[in-house]
Amino acid sequence: MNPLPPSSRLVPVLALLLTLPAAALAQTIYSYTDEHGITHFTDRKPDTDVEVRVQQATREPQTLLTVRRSGPDDAPVWWFRNRSHGPLSVRIDLADAVNVVSEPELPGVFVLDGDSERELVTIGALDPRRSWRYQLRTETVPGRTGARHRPERPYRLPLPPDGEFLVGQAFGGEFSHNEPASYYAVDFSMPIGTPVHAAREGVVMDKARWFSRAGTHREYHGPRANFVRILHDDGSMAVYAHLDYNGVSVQPGQQVRRGQQIGRSGNTGFSTGPHLHFVIQVNRDMQLVSVPFEFEGWNGEAFTPRAGTRVSAGD
Repeated sequence: MNPLPPSSRLVPVLALLLTLPAAALAQTIYSYTDEHGITHFTDRKPDTDVEVRVQQATREPQTLLTVRRSGPDDAPVWWFRNRSHGPLSVRIDLADAVNVVSEPELPGVFVLDGDSERELVTIGALDPRRSWRYQLRTETVPGRTGARHRPERPYRLPLPPDGEFLVGQAFGGEFSHNEPASYYAVDFSMPIGTPVHAAREGVVMDKARWFSRAGTHREYHGPRANFVRILHDDGSMAVYAHLDYNGVSVQPGQQVRRGQQIGRSGNTGFSTGPHLHFVIQVNRDMQLVSVPFEFEGWNGEAFTPRAGTRVSAGD
């Protein structure tokens, strides 16, 4: 990256508008195993006669992007790190910019590969004889812009091979499937602790597993759902959400196969009851949008999920 004209006399006033990781939050978690051999986790002391284990859990920071600065004050270089294990699109812009030039010119959209760090922007004074200031603004969206959803076959139901499960909400569900990122989503009603299986092979891009509560306040509870995000080879991404506390059994960067168990269902985040939320998303012009898809039935035929029907993986 080419250096910009330095200034030997003036120090810029800088401000960085980023969402940085908050301090880790500790909470008391109770766990117990029921008569069916399923281990349950809760942040409230359970009323049960079986042995209850107590532990302190730490919520992991969820920020995908971290930023650091290098170089002199009169020509700072900004480095951006993608903490996820899949591509991350980053839009960088300048605000309150006075007498500032950047290399490359901003605004701009950059794609960071998974688990990578890159030097993206160098900032400097347009006129080194005058004072200068700026604010650096960033926006991040998982995935590469322009990815296209091209599955080779219908998706496997993300369910265990035995049992039938009710489709509570399907495409365009009135309760919560009314935004671009979730319109083509499916909710499967199921007991907490039900095994969740990969609907398609891919790489684990990101996860959250330390949340333990649910509620109907969208802004507060929405980001507090345990989930797994899996990147497919066409750039689309599957999200499996509302998983149980510590209910993720795969790691970021891990390759998973179709049908592999990846976690346990739960009731975390923006939720009114235990269920699995499943959706396929792509990054279109720096916006996560859901896309329609089909499941493969037990008889091998493709079908579109409908609310109120019961389905079975049957493999």
